Amino acid sequence: MGKRFEAKRMEWLRSCTAWVKRAWSTPGHERNTALLVGKSALAATLAWWIAYDLLNASSPAFAPFSAVLIMNATVYKSVWQALRYTAAVTVGVAVQAAIGFLAGPDLFAFVLVAVIALCIGRWPALGEQRSQVATAAFFAFSTYATATTTSDKVNQLGQIVLLVLIGCGLGVLVNLCIAPPLRYRSAEHGLQMLAGRIATLLDDMADGLCTGDVDADRAAKWRRAGESAQHAVGQARAGLHTAENSLPLNPRRLLPAHRGYLGFDRYRQSVDALERAVYQLGSLTRSLGRWRETEDTYTYSPALKAYADFAASLRDIALVIANLDSDTLAEQAEEMCRLATTAQEALQKVLGAAQDNNLPLSDASRPYGVLVVEATRLMEEFQNTCDALKDTAEE
Repeated sequence: MGKRFEAKRMEWLRSCTAWVKRAWSTPGHERNTALLVGKSALAATLAWWIAYDLLNASSPAFAPFSAVLIMNATVYKSVWQALRYTAAVTVGVAVQAAIGFLAGPDLFAFVLVAVIALCIGRWPALGEQRSQVATAAFFAFSTYATATTTSDKVNQLGQIVLLVLIGCGLGVLVNLCIAPPLRYRSAEHGLQMLAGRIATLLDDMADGLCTGDVDADRAAKWRRAGESAQHAVGQARAGLHTAENSLPLNPRRLLPAHRGYLGFDRYRQSVDALERAVYQLGSLTRSLGRWRETEDTYTYSPALKAYADFAASLRDIALVIANLDSDTLAEQAEEMCRLATTAQEALQKVLGAAQDNNLPLSDASRPYGVLVVEATRLMEEFQNTCDALKDTAEE
């Protein structure tokens, strides 16, 4: 038991050491997490010091709680969440103040406060902070009930709003002044991940079509890979959204070193095109799932081999996108355009093989019609991606 525990402890230490090294040496998720934790701790500490030591507040925890709650991955979102949270707390305290001074701190008054606050908490304008209306109202009710005089009640309720303003202000200030996050690489990473999933699917499809190994198990594997690629589309869009939101109110965008990375049209156009390609690949995988194990009338091997070569040529483009780097985009765009020319030639071979081998394109029970139709659409979307990246690289 002792040896097993020691082994687990050493493994945990190695894992933690590796995590710290990644956070220290390279930008990425680990460093972003460490920065967010550090800034949250600093903002919370400052908020507690002001609320407890300077103001001697009766509920000082509101300030550090607010500072941590609005700390976000981007300055823009921190400001937006601070405004919403402050509004939600102010409304909740106002509801309690109105009901409390009219009905007093009894059970009936609490029921009214709860119902009104929960109803206001359904207001979409408050976004993620809607639940804080009721939370603030309940805390305000507790504070109001324990206060002895009218002036004390007013002071305590006003203090809650003041502490929230202090916490939110410090949270935004710390996030703005200490390494304000500029996540322009998030868009790039999202596109890389999406292209990587597509490349993996195309590589396996090329292998299966070339060897004729398209049984039910492999077709099911392709469908799962297609679903994974669809999930990656959402992640790519989330990365693009984060990158765009990291620019407003961020002073780092004014530095010369970052001015070349402030446009995201290339990523948006590329994600749009690859999203359409993912849906077309999904159509292919569903059609291949209906593959007939025996084909007695036609000989299709040359056509499938041509399609395998076409899939491999698209895979090569996807692999370049999966290793996209803004610093070398011009060279990579030229390589993608060269590979797109090769893919266009492979597409013509697919169309020629379909005609030469009399593929049953009109037979809906077979995948050949979908293969040929989607090949043209896939080529169009990959060409759009290459063109978008090449055009923006030249700007």
